Amino acid sequence: MERSRFENLPLEWVRAFEAAARCGSFTAAAEETGVTQSAVSQRIDKLEKWLGTRLFLRQARSIELTVEGEAWLPHVRSAFETLRDSSEGLFGVARNRLTISASASIIDLWILPRLSALLGGIDAQLSFRTMVLSADLQQEDDTIRVRYGAGDWPGAYKFPLYSEVMAPLAAPGLLASGRPWADLPRIAVSGPRPGWKEWGARFGTPTTPLPVLRFDTFAPALSAARAGHGVLFASLPLCREDLESGRLQRVSEDALPHHRTYWLMASREAVSRQQWSVLEAALREEKI
Repeated sequence: MERSRFENLPLEWVRAFEAAARCGSFTAAAEETGVTQSAVSQRIDKLEKWLGTRLFLRQARSIELTVEGEAWLPHVRSAFETLRDSSEGLFGVARNRLTISASASIIDLWILPRLSALLGGIDAQLSFRTMVLSADLQQEDDTIRVRYGAGDWPGAYKFPLYSEVMAPLAAPGLLASGRPWADLPRIAVSGPRPGWKEWGARFGTPTTPLPVLRFDTFAPALSAARAGHGVLFASLPLCREDLESGRLQRVSEDALPHHRTYWLMASREAVSRQQWSVLEAALREEKI
């Protein structure tokens, strides 16, 4: 049987093509793969001759993928990802210590209630680091981080913890006064989440009275609401246990969905693929 010319395709040629396409230049691809620029160029030349088609349009100071190169690139990337994942799954060594950086409210309200499921599946020591703003801005390749936003960051691994939905909540004792909830004292939290202003604009609730208490983090604001000091505009997923136990009650059937939420993120240096699967199974809300 005649052998296809696509058999035994040299892997280093394909690796040079993928690196050059991703980096946008032969020079950058050479730095990444640890060979010279001329070696990358030669490998891609040989690859093009082997395949019988041009993969790059070479210009004076730049390269550009041809139509054929663009069509082949996703298949090459998928093949390398499959090779990497299978190699790690079969031969990789799981990290024996994982560090998770998150805000105090996320650790307390989301991770700790799911800790049993997490410990039951992950074979590693867990270290928790309370996130502060300055630390969150730094790139930490060895740390699993929880970050608030739309999820549009680069990263090997990431998933949203839950779908954000917000509504006003209050302690039963505060509501027992019989006053309309909109007239009761309010609690505000600084940060990127929607607040009383967005709630009022969406549902027509007056923006007054102004909050009598303001906090820069969610955890103390929640404690103040539990103690009956005011109505808190809060995340329903984060307050699920308070609502189920009756410590807090919703004061309105209306709710405000939000496109931003908390995401768990990590590099391949911080966690193995298998450990990441355990994290996702334990910490990701179902039907998100």
